[in-house]
Amino acid sequence: METGPAIFAGAVFVLFGGGLLMWTAARVRQREPVAHGVSPVASATLAGLAAVVALGLGAWCLTRI
Repeated sequence: METGPAIFAGAVFVLFGGGLLMWTAARVRQREPVAHGVSPVASATLAGLAAVVALGLGAWCLTRI
């Protein structure tokens, strides 16, 4: 993978994953729904999993530099 696209993709994944993880944690801490019309536990779990996967992809992209 070339350096420029790897840095860009890694930064995008890390920013998205970090933002999603912080937003999900804030919603859970305030006892607000993460997604409307869905089980609170299931939506928080799925959002947290997506955030961790995005952070992992970002870390993987940044290790390819």
